[in-house]
Amino acid sequence: MVSSRVPSKQGLPTQPDVRRFPGRARPFLKWAGGKQQLLAQFERYFPTNFKRYFEPFVGGGAVFFHLWNTGRLPDDVFLFDNSEELINAYKAVRDNLEELISLLAVHKERHNRDYYYAIRDLDRQSVELSNVERAARAIYLNRTCYNGLYRVNAKGQFNVPMGSYKDPTILHEDVLRAASAALQGVTIEARDFRSVVDLCRPGDFVYLDPPYYPLTKTASFRSYTAASFSDDDQRDLAAVFRQLTEKGCLCMLSNSNTPFILGLYGDFRIETVNAIRAINCDGAARCGVQEALVLSYQR
Repeated sequence: MVSSRVPSKQGLPTQPDVRRFPGRARPFLKWAGGKQQLLAQFERYFPTNFKRYFEPFVGGGAVFFHLWNTGRLPDDVFLFDNSEELINAYKAVRDNLEELISLLAVHKERHNRDYYYAIRDLDRQSVELSNVERAARAIYLNRTCYNGLYRVNAKGQFNVPMGSYKDPTILHEDVLRAASAALQGVTIEARDFRSVVDLCRPGDFVYLDPPYYPLTKTASFRSYTAASFSDDDQRDLAAVFRQLTEKGCLCMLSNSNTPFILGLYGDFRIETVNAIRAINCDGAARCGVQEALVLSYQR
């Protein structure tokens, strides 16, 4: 059972000198639905003051890195996600950077089609990997797989084919070092989003970026973990949003601009932002779409 106690920060690394990486931290993973392109539009909606920062669906972490770059994060930051592999990668970047870089250098040197599938299929075999080896594998696959997707099957096995890249960026050392600097002192855990209700307090800022409700029946991409994000999960998330608001938290949520989502949050402030998203499964065709941004507060 996941504890409802706020995790202790005892033993976590302390914040390094941020002047080494001014404004340079950004996602170290490709991530479907990443928010990098929307940060300029989000600026007008971020709260001006808040006590602690929570992300229950950290994903690529674009919003977290942006707030860190601009010096607006408080001392207490909590990054959660339901994906064990994703959280393990974040912890490795935070705690074992040099070993991680060395392992990625090996992946970079050995990369070819046969090597990709050999590494991909390790989760189908009884191969014991250390946490840092698991993280290096996850980052390597993310940087070389088709369209940068992270997708697993019902058994939790990574099942994305290799991408058609001439020279994929497997090791981007500057990005990893800047991300590691930003993550020092941050609490990182694999948690279900429902658990944040017991952790958050009045004045905390909670940014929720769940797997989006599909615009069409064929547009769904919700298999980041073996358990997909269902309509009932979306309803539970709306209930969590309300509970957090009632506790006095400042909540901001991104999702698709569909009647189903608008109906769940109809009594809250809803803004729209413009995004460029893939409109088919291979990501080759893209179009402009409006996304919903739900807010529990007035800035």
